[in-house]
This record gives sequence, structure tokens and C-alpha cells, in this order.
Amino acid sequence: MDTRTARLSLHPVDELEARRIRDRAPDTDDTWADDYPFDGDLAAIGGFLRATEQNGDQRPFGYYQIRRQSDGLAVGGIGFKGRPDGDVVEVGYGLAPSARGQGYATEALMTVMQIAAAHGVTTIRADTDLDNVASQRTLEKAGFAQVGADSELYYFEARIAR
Repeated sequence: MDTRTARLSLHPVDELEARRIRDRAPDTDDTWADDYPFDGDLAAIGGFLRATEQNGDQRPFGYYQIRRQSDGLAVGGIGFKGRPDGDVVEVGYGLAPSARGQGYATEALMTVMQIAAAHGVTTIRADTDLDNVASQRTLEKAGFAQVGADSELYYFEARIAR
């Protein structure tokens, strides 16, 4: 079942849909933006497929296709990097270049935070490349705080009250 926001629909992807995305082979029912999927989506889908093959259905802690409600086009993805470890889970997200800069990532991120909270998660983690200022701002807008860094990544965390 899709989760709707003011402007988006987050569609939980199943294994067959994930394979179509990975193979860049849309079905007749798939409506994708011209620049979807992009490399970041393919990496996330690969992780989702590996987790599904090893552990079965990942929902609600799987991958969600981000679709605009205005035209139904898939413009990106957001998801969990596995099931929670206790009450902690990690997320990742990305948008096709044509959909960036419109607040969609923040809107989608805040929605998956609600999904996680509804399933007992109290801490959500994310990371971003040092030079990805847009992603850092997205995380901050969604309530994340930077908690660390190394030579490649900034690490962020958000705490959710039960």
C-alpha cells in the first residue's frame, strides 16, 4: 500500500519491481521520469535485492519508489538499509536529477521516519558524501544532526520520541 504525502506517493517496491528497476526495463504499467533510475537508485536496489534474497520480504523496512502525485512519475527512491538493529535503523535516498531542488527528498525522508517510528524505531541514521551539501541540508531539514565524520562521509542521526 502506498504512503501519500502532500505531493508524493511512496510506493513499497517488491522483488519483481526491484528487478525491473535494476535492469532499467519498465513494464507497461511503470511510469518513470526520463532520468530514472539513476546510478544511486541502482545501488540501493541492488542492496534491497540482496537483503530480500537473504532474509525475505523487507517491508516495511524496504525500498520505496518516490512518485510525484501530479503526474505519477517515479523520480527517485528512499529506503532502509536493512531491518532495525534494536530500535536503530539506517536510511538512504536519492532523486533523479530532474526532480532535485524541489523539497521532495525532505518530504519523503520525513515520511519514512514516520513509518520507522510506527514500528518502534527511535534512532535513524544516515550518511552523506562530504561534498553533497544538498543531502546534508535535506537531513538537517528533516531533523537530523551531524554526529561524526571520516575522510569520506558525514554521519547523521535523528532521534524520534515514542
